[in-house]
Amino acid sequence: MRAVAVSAYGAVPRPMTVPRPVPGPGELLVRLFAAGLNPADWQIAEGALRDTAPASFPLVLGADGAGVVEQAGPGATRLRVGEPVYGCFSAVSRGIGSYAEYAVVAADGPVAPLPAALIYSQAAAVPTVAMAALNAVRAAGVDAGRTVLIVGATGGVGQAATQLAAARGAKVIATAGPDMAGELRRLGAAETVEYTAGDLVERVHGGVDIVLDFAGDADAAQRTARLLGPGGTYLSSRRAASLHVLEAHQIRGVNLVSEPGAALLEEVTALIEEDRLRVRVEAQVPLEEAPAALARNRAGGARGKTVIRI
Repeated sequence: MRAVAVSAYGAVPRPMTVPRPVPGPGELLVRLFAAGLNPADWQIAEGALRDTAPASFPLVLGADGAGVVEQAGPGATRLRVGEPVYGCFSAVSRGIGSYAEYAVVAADGPVAPLPAALIYSQAAAVPTVAMAALNAVRAAGVDAGRTVLIVGATGGVGQAATQLAAARGAKVIATAGPDMAGELRRLGAAETVEYTAGDLVERVHGGVDIVLDFAGDADAAQRTARLLGPGGTYLSSRRAASLHVLEAHQIRGVNLVSEPGAALLEEVTALIEEDRLRVRVEAQVPLEEAPAALARNRAGGARGKTVIRI
């Protein structure tokens, strides 16, 4: 089958022909029509999991995807053959990913029926960012009456978190350049702050109760945390929060570990079908152009999701 994969950690991603996976007991084989690109895809290709996750090569890249259940292994009864689905399809140890014509996934894993409101190319952009955003607002305790600063709001997770935080009644301050300020306000941000126009701490006015940081490194986290007073919460999706330093200032630190799952994805589906969550697709490319799309994403500046048509 056609796929985009790497032959080793650190190798350049390229189109390949690889064996079609076979579903085992409790697994589904899904014919994929679209895959969603996430920064983790090129990070894994470069070796981010080299010391923690043994991989099988060639390793097909990608996690998010959408397609149709083609075959069910023994005991896989949760979803039926022929049913449109979306979810996360990465299995590094088996060389399986979503940048391919087929992938397997546990029937009770992070896969769910396709939301009725979405087509495949839209649904493929959703799983990772939406589940991470939902986990983030919950872990940080975002609720009505809180003021939330979202750093990295223009990315996929940031845009989803903006919507979810606003829907919970929080006042959202979102970092955004001039090209995205209007879009973030449409998604629910009460204010936007241009992150390239000086020190972010000096540009945010008014008390901040929670920081959701989807972009900053440890140095940036330390600076931005000055916006919080005792009782505040600083959440980082990049494990940049220094928990003991924050605790010394009576600030709760959270380094988010977002675990995908079937129940969580079904909650995302409900939010989409209630029109409370949208994921913006910035670009679509054919499978053969996925390596170039990964390079562009690595360069930064994403304003939405890139979807790979298969």
